[in-house]
Amino acid sequence: MIAAVTGILTAKGADWIQIYVKGVTFHISVPSSLAQETGEQGQAITVHTRLIIRDDEPQLYGFPTLEALKFFHMLTRVSGIGPRIALSLLSARTPEALARAIQAGDTEALTNVPGIGKKNAARIILEIKGILEKEGFLGVDTSTSFVSDAEVENALTALGYTITEARRAVNATEHLESE
Repeated sequence: MIAAVTGILTAKGADWIQIYVKGVTFHISVPSSLAQETGEQGQAITVHTRLIIRDDEPQLYGFPTLEALKFFHMLTRVSGIGPRIALSLLSARTPEALARAIQAGDTEALTNVPGIGKKNAARIILEIKGILEKEGFLGVDTSTSFVSDAEVENALTALGYTITEARRAVNATEHLESE
């Protein structure tokens, strides 16, 4: 198992990065938010990773935090949710936002992500909600009420913002909340 990769960023794309480590370059699939937020080529970087082998082809997935990696692992254990869909969810939402949506049973927040239909959203909520409650994942407090990310996005789009701008605004507030 490759638990983490620390090295020099040599290239990046929309949903991948390449890290050079002592003569070996790793190609790592990452959430699009991580690919966008990484620094310039030549900078040192560390990502927490999970190696998945499908059809005899290894694929390395990387995340900026251990919490994101744990959430990826939980998502891929859900029936019908593979690594690509899990990566899409973590590209669209932070682990904290996903945990809140799952705790609240907010299927709309999940179905706004490409590749997630109502059945998959319901399955994710059903299978992960108990795990979140049992493990106290990310310190999610189910006793407080909140406005869902989807409701905020809908309000912003009603005010004339594009869906991309609305998602960026929601993600920006999630980063502020976690600090």
